[in-house]
Amino acid sequence: MTVTQAAAERLIRIGEVARGAGVSVRAVRYYEQQGLLIAERSPSGQRLYRQDAITLVRFFQQMFTAGLTSRTIAELLPCWDSGHTDAEQRAILRAERDRLQAKVDDLQAALDRLDEVIAITDTHP
Repeated sequence: MTVTQAAAERLIRIGEVARGAGVSVRAVRYYEQQGLLIAERSPSGQRLYRQDAITLVRFFQQMFTAGLTSRTIAELLPCWDSGHTDAEQRAILRAERDRLQAKVDDLQAALDRLDEVIAITDTHP
């Protein structure tokens, strides 16, 4: 799509996306290389993105932090775009949720243990 085709929608430059999402420009380029983000090009070749790119990049960051791969994120991206899933996508979503819940449970157990140690050490000068 060219910039003239998207004239009705304000497009933003890569730096705006990076600042808005709290990531580096390099990270935005990486998401594009992975096929997660699509840039349009200005006549001078600058990357231009739709406004929702900031929200998408934040979503990618959350999913990467949670341990999902770019391939898994790419498989789930149609769910984000359409709001609909097929059985295979739902299975992926549930498996990732179960994996994350197990990590949360492990982290909560570690946090509880640290709280116990803090409580014990708080009673001693």
